[in-house]
Amino acid sequence: MIKGIVVKSTGSWYNVRMDNNEIIKCRIAGKIKLDGLKTTNPIAVGDEVSVEMEDSDEIRGIIKAITLRKNYIVRQSPRKKHQLHFLASNVDQVLLIVTIKEPNLKIGFIDRFLIMTEPYSIPVIIVFNKSDIYNAEDLALYNELSDIYIKIGHHAIKASSVTKDGMAEIQKILKDKTTLIAGQSGVGKSTLVNAIEPNLHLRTEEISDFSGKGQHTTTFAEMYDLSFGGHIIDTPGIKTLAFSHLEVMDIAHNFREFFALSSACKFANCTHRNEPKCAIKDAVETGVISEIRYQNYLGLLEEVEDQNYWERHSDV
Repeated sequence: MIKGIVVKSTGSWYNVRMDNNEIIKCRIAGKIKLDGLKTTNPIAVGDEVSVEMEDSDEIRGIIKAITLRKNYIVRQSPRKKHQLHFLASNVDQVLLIVTIKEPNLKIGFIDRFLIMTEPYSIPVIIVFNKSDIYNAEDLALYNELSDIYIKIGHHAIKASSVTKDGMAEIQKILKDKTTLIAGQSGVGKSTLVNAIEPNLHLRTEEISDFSGKGQHTTTFAEMYDLSFGGHIIDTPGIKTLAFSHLEVMDIAHNFREFFALSSACKFANCTHRNEPKCAIKDAVETGVISEIRYQNYLGLLEEVEDQNYWERHSDV
């Protein structure tokens, strides 16, 4: 049995990089389950796996086991709402790429994404891409949003592959780390990565003129080496994020600044909405907690409650 790292997942086959940097095409032996998760893809890019070579003319392997993950990032499967889908595992950080315009930023997207990284306290660097097309109003929104996320412990960078704004800072952050690259479709993720590491030549596409939305250019998650040290895991552009697998308190506990103050609430199970003597509502009123974050939080609570309601009554 030999060890390797999964560097590409195509659904039924996995590319595994062995210690000698040879890439072996592998399949799974039976059903592998870990962490009690019901997932559409039991193995993620970034997994360390044990491989047994097949006795055949082709150089192929069978994945027999997965080493315990230090962390992972999952989302609700876009196709099967009762299952989860791995984005990646064993990452040091996430580069979350957004843009103020082209396509216009959906303010709630950042907070929705952070719900997936908070359980493992995975650092997130929020890159506001396409800064070369920002006008004064866009820059004001960038400044407001970056202040919000820096205040709660995240990193925010303004970047452009055209002007090279932020490129050196991003390279420094990526160096010698394993970084998940994520973002909505059309935000210029592949173009930005190509500017950071030109040797990769990732495929890029323009935003659809018809819909004004991004188009998928990355089909499967894949890990790439960086010439200056480290690895990135490129993932397909995200169109929507849903959370039918979560409960109300999962949302409450994963808004980090809310959770930090929640011990001061009158009720231990406070949802920070209509309860009296709520420390979170007080913090919003005094400006300690962002009104934008709070409104995004309320929207997520309502969505999760609605989904759970229909789940419970679907057979009635």
